[in-house]
Amino acid sequence: MGEEVLIPITMFMLIGGIWGFTLLTRHRERMTMIEKGLKPEDMKALYERATLKINPLSSLKWGMIFVSVGIAALIGMYLHANYYVDEGIYPALMALLGGVGLIAFYLFASKKLQS
Repeated sequence: MGEEVLIPITMFMLIGGIWGFTLLTRHRERMTMIEKGLKPEDMKALYERATLKINPLSSLKWGMIFVSVGIAALIGMYLHANYYVDEGIYPALMALLGGVGLIAFYLFASKKLQS
């Protein structure tokens, strides 16, 4: 039997083993909860996934960062093309204007949270 047959067999056995281990672990947890006398409501609360709370200002923050980094890239291209500045200016400008974008976001967000 060649390697081209053993690799898929091993992969499917590994996936099956992980899935079986997950089911076995879940079964043991539930049996332990039943032995401890937990109510179904308590068990349901344990297994509920926490809802993802989205911060509405998070999108604004990332938008400000990406816009400022994009502006930095444009400024870098302009300086490189017209004033023959070294290409090493790109990372410096991106870091500088990315930081300015974060500071601007902080100022905006602090005003927004106070009101």
